[in-house]
Amino acid sequence: QVQLVQSGGGSVQAGGSLRLSCAASGGAYNKYCMGWLRQAPGKGPEGIAAIETDDGTDYADSVKGRFTISKDNTKNTLYLQMNSLNPEDTAMYYCAADTEAPCYSDYVDEYDFRGQGTQVTVSS
Repeated sequence: QVQLVQSGGGSVQAGGSLRLSCAASGGAYNKYCMGWLRQAPGKGPEGIAAIETDDGTDYADSVKGRFTISKDNTKNTLYLQMNSLNPEDTAMYYCAADTEAPCYSDYVDEYDFRGQGTQVTVSS
């Protein structure tokens, strides 16, 4: 059973940056495809970024060029660096793990495990 524990997030003004972290334990982290998804108030979940075991990445158009997904296998930690944030990025953000590769940025229900979520609020 994989456990994903998130940290980071918070409130920031438009144009600012935040970094989310997701520490994995209890599973073969290095063999999983990892990703980030978010859910804004009143909307359905949206997959936004994914990273493969070979470090290949994929991004949704809504975050491409502004967000960067990365991982540190020595720390079993996944990251999401978010730059040039705007109010439309306000959402609950979740990290996720998929035990079957490949995975893509638009994955939502395909993930096998999710973190507890962390709120990101961007004010104008």
